[in-house]
Amino acid sequence: MTEDTLLDIRNLSVPLLAGADRPFAVEDLSLTLKRGEILCIVGETGSGKSLTALSVMGLLPSNLPKPSGQILFEGRDLFKLSRKQRLALAGSRLAMVFQEPSAALNPIYRIGDQVAETFRQHTDLSRAEIQARVLDLFNEVRLPDPKAILRAYPHQLSGGQSQRVMIATALALNPAILLADEPTTALDVTTQAKILKLMLELRDRHDTGIIFVTHDFGVVAEIADRVAVMRHGRLVEIGSKDQILRNPQADYTKTLIAAVPKLEPKTPAQNLGDTVLTATDLTKTYKSRSLLGGGREVTALKGVDVSIRRGETLGLVGESGSGKSTLAQCVIRLIEPDRGDVIIDNGQFTGLTGRALRDARRRVQIVFQDPYTALDPRQSIGSAIAEGPIIHGVPPAEAKDRALKLIGDVGLDAGAAIRFPHEFSGGQRQRICIARALAVEPDLLIADESVSALDVSVQRQILDLLARMQRELQFGMLFITHDLRVASRICDRIAVMRQGEIVEENDPATLFSTPRAPYTRELLAAVPGRDWQDAPARDTTVAPDHSPKGFQR
Repeated sequence: MTEDTLLDIRNLSVPLLAGADRPFAVEDLSLTLKRGEILCIVGETGSGKSLTALSVMGLLPSNLPKPSGQILFEGRDLFKLSRKQRLALAGSRLAMVFQEPSAALNPIYRIGDQVAETFRQHTDLSRAEIQARVLDLFNEVRLPDPKAILRAYPHQLSGGQSQRVMIATALALNPAILLADEPTTALDVTTQAKILKLMLELRDRHDTGIIFVTHDFGVVAEIADRVAVMRHGRLVEIGSKDQILRNPQADYTKTLIAAVPKLEPKTPAQNLGDTVLTATDLTKTYKSRSLLGGGREVTALKGVDVSIRRGETLGLVGESGSGKSTLAQCVIRLIEPDRGDVIIDNGQFTGLTGRALRDARRRVQIVFQDPYTALDPRQSIGSAIAEGPIIHGVPPAEAKDRALKLIGDVGLDAGAAIRFPHEFSGGQRQRICIARALAVEPDLLIADESVSALDVSVQRQILDLLARMQRELQFGMLFITHDLRVASRICDRIAVMRQGEIVEENDPATLFSTPRAPYTRELLAAVPGRDWQDAPARDTTVAPDHSPKGFQR
């Protein structure tokens, strides 16, 4: 262990409970982290990358068997420390930023009080001194109006601001190591770019060692010094960023990199059918009232017009809060627009109520972002898929046959029909959600961030599945995403939204080559890893160490 080595993980194994799909969540893992280094750990869901970070923090689930191996930090084996000693290190010398900041912040406490808690637990600073330190941290992570955020509650912050608060909390006591577990996965590209830049600045300013867990190779290209690739709990390959991205040795690494979507325009579909969606002048304003009187208004949509033809995919891209999801929910009538008109397949959709609305909703279906909450855990997969057709008058036997066919069409075996949601992975659940949406044979399918939380390989499979099903069934698709790389893979036209308005709309080739709106140019510039993907592949002079037990000093 050299002087600049902060962390030395030796032969770490984290057992799983009996009956799991494999014996170990992490198996015989060895790697190191140097001072001032950013080590990215990449891999698909279930690869063990998050449990590796939790092992370092001492936050493994209590029901798991005791891990084996060594985690050496500052000359001490963390597994040999008492619980009190581990707690003293957590937040002071070791800190962690989690994926979902809204789940990590307590909704009933002010932001300033939650960040101040770290200082109250680990220091003897006075109340005034703590507040001054918290304000300094907010300034350091580039939060706007720190004094206002000090008094704000979590629901009053955007996703990017909440993540900056979590980073400020993690850095409160200037830890030696920062562990970041997918901290930018759910963020739009411009906010993600700001968070990644902030990470680099903080590393340079404090010489902090950072372990960054991610499944996004674009993020890896932006910030990593070294990259460790994990699969099924084992280390597959480790090396410098340039070695892994440009000259990977393991077949699994090559497969992951090949699945990363590129900013390459799709050739628009030809021979499109009739118009399946015409939405005109859609306007929606949200109003909120304070208990003390007064309130605020937010205009989410400002007279938006969209149209989609049969067999065509229109992409909606933009930052969080741009109005993308509000537009989709107005189209499907999950929320009512204040003004505007929606026509689906030449049939009026606006103004319908009761049975007429229920019957019309067969023509439009939606696939949501989170497949884990979209399925009833008590309902078998076959029943979930057949339920929609039965509601709309299809005989149960015919609906069951249709469900079985769709289960096969989306790449699952027929036995999946009698199983329940908890028996499937996230990618499989999203396939089931797609099959359920298509079971009623809609004219229009809305995909609302339906691949944003998936691994790149699963994401590619879902995009290919949607494209194939669209070719077969010829439905129109409204595809909502914050990732232009994903939009370029599947969309025939792309509409860019900002602050409730469509600022630009064009085919992907024109949009990428000659964007008119400054905001579109800003989105394109923020795409992570674009320089890496645009550059030609080349061999490196030093071969990476891809031995599963190899140490990288």
